Amino acid sequence: MNEAYKTMQSELHSELLNILTYWTNNTIDQNYGGFVGKITNDNKIVDKANKGIILNTRILWSFSAASNYLNSKSYQSICERSFQYLKDYFKDNEYGGFYWELDYKGQPINKRKQVYAQAFGIYALSEYYKFSKNEEAKTLAIQLFELLEKHAKDSKKLGYIEALNQDWSPIDDMRLSEKDMNAAKTMNTHLHVLEAYTTLLEIYPDESLKKSLTMLVELFLTKFLNSNNHYHLFFDEDWKLLSNSVSYGHDIETIWLVIEASKTLKDNDLLQQAYTTATRVANTFIKEAIDTDGAVINEKNLTTNHTDTDRHWWPQVEALVGLKYAYQIKNDSTYIDTALKIWEFTKTHLIDTVNGEWFFRVDKNGNVYHEEDKVSMWKAPYHTSRACIMMNI
Repeated sequence: MNEAYKTMQSELHSELLNILTYWTNNTIDQNYGGFVGKITNDNKIVDKANKGIILNTRILWSFSAASNYLNSKSYQSICERSFQYLKDYFKDNEYGGFYWELDYKGQPINKRKQVYAQAFGIYALSEYYKFSKNEEAKTLAIQLFELLEKHAKDSKKLGYIEALNQDWSPIDDMRLSEKDMNAAKTMNTHLHVLEAYTTLLEIYPDESLKKSLTMLVELFLTKFLNSNNHYHLFFDEDWKLLSNSVSYGHDIETIWLVIEASKTLKDNDLLQQAYTTATRVANTFIKEAIDTDGAVINEKNLTTNHTDTDRHWWPQVEALVGLKYAYQIKNDSTYIDTALKIWEFTKTHLIDTVNGEWFFRVDKNGNVYHEEDKVSMWKAPYHTSRACIMMNI
C-alpha cells in the first residue's frame, strides 16, 4: 500500500474517534432514557422525537465494534446503556422480537416485526457479546435468530419474508420505509440478515445457523446477482423481479459482506465464487457509480435510465471497504486509487467540520441538503464507524 493509502487509514482511525465523541456528547437522552430520536442538520435536538429500532441497534453495534477494535472499555457505559434500553423498551415480552418504533418515553407505537430490524438486533447483540461476554445478550440474539427461522424463513422457496405483524402473522404492507417498494423479499433485508448471521455464527457455532447462512450466500451468488454485475433489489414471494433499479451503495457493500460470510462458514468453494463476483461487481461499480469528482452516486433505474446523482454519506464509506477487498483479490491499484478519490470527496463535502458528524447527502454540486437530519431513524454511526474500522484491520 502507498503512502496516500496509509494516510487515509490514519485519517479514518481519527475520524472514528470523532464520530464516537459526537454520539457520546450529543445523543444521550438525559430526560427520558436511552438516546434521542432526532437531531437536525445544525445540531438541534428535536424534542419528543420518536425512537426507532434501527437507530438504537446501530448505536449498540457501533460502540461495541469500536470497543472491540480499540480493545478499550472507554465506551462500556454507552454500550451498556444501549443494551439495557433495547431490552427494557424495544423487546416484545409477549411475542418476542423487537418493536419497530417507540415514542419519546419508550412506549411502543409501531409493534410490527420488520425482519430487517430483528437482523440488526442479532448483529448488535452478537457484537456486544463479543465485547462484554454478557450471556443475556447472546441468549437474546439466539432467540431472535430462532424467531426469524420459525416465522420469516421461506423453507420452500428460500429466503426471508420482509415483515410481519406483532404476533408474527402475515402483514399486507411490508415496506421498510416510505420510499421502498412493497415487496415480499428484498435484497436489502437479506443483506442485513446475512451480516447478522455471520456475526452470530462467530459466537454460536450452530448447524442450523450455518445452513441458513449458506443459503443466504448462495442467494447472493444467484438470485440477487444479475448479468450486469448488479444486485436486484425487490422480488415477490415467488422471486419474480419487481424492479429494475440499481443501488450502487448496496452493490459495493454486498461484495465484502458475502466474502466475510463465506470466510466465517469456512466454505472455500463459496469463497472463490464470492471473490470472482466481487471483482466483477467492483469493476462495474467503478465504471458506472463514480462521478468526475470522485463521489459515489446514489441510484439508477435501468429501464428509464434515470440517475439519482445525489451523494449520500453511506455509499462513500461502503465503497472504501468494498474496493479494499477487490484490491486484496486482484492487486490492481485502480481499486485503491478510486478509494482515495472517494475519501478526498468525502472529507471535503460530507464531513461536517463545524457541527460534527456527517451530512446525510449533498447534490452533484456539493450543496448540502439542510433539511436532512444528523441523527434519525436512518442516520446512525454504523456505516461510518464500520468503514473506519474495516479499513484499519
